[in-house]
Amino acid sequence: MQVYLNNAFSRFARRNDISAEELCEAVSRAADGLIDARLGGGVIKQRIARKGEGRSGGLRAMILFKEGKRAIFVHGFAKKDVGNIDGSELQALKKLAKVMLAYSEAQIVSAVASGLLLEVRCDGKTIS
Repeated sequence: MQVYLNNAFSRFARRNDISAEELCEAVSRAADGLIDARLGGGVIKQRIARKGEGRSGGLRAMILFKEGKRAIFVHGFAKKDVGNIDGSELQALKKLAKVMLAYSEAQIVSAVASGLLLEVRCDGKTIS
């Protein structure tokens, strides 16, 4: 499975010291059917633990997700700062999912080359 992050999520991951391994683990759980919240339209929410803490009170990742094909991390927040996203944010994410999950391989390559998306390498770990 291809795993990417947009620039906004990349900044969030750096600020919160989220490793590529933790991102791959979140996608792997989703690929195994362990999705924390299915929000519809190709949008899921996965929990990511804060360093030294569990996942329940930690960080949240909004992922554009197409099973077996692609996961794109697009938005993150700490549960202590934001309870959840609102309806208008969810609608915007669903529109984004419709577009980005339909990208061809050439469009993905172009988005990575232009810096719009960053690829996450899961180092030999097969995520199906």
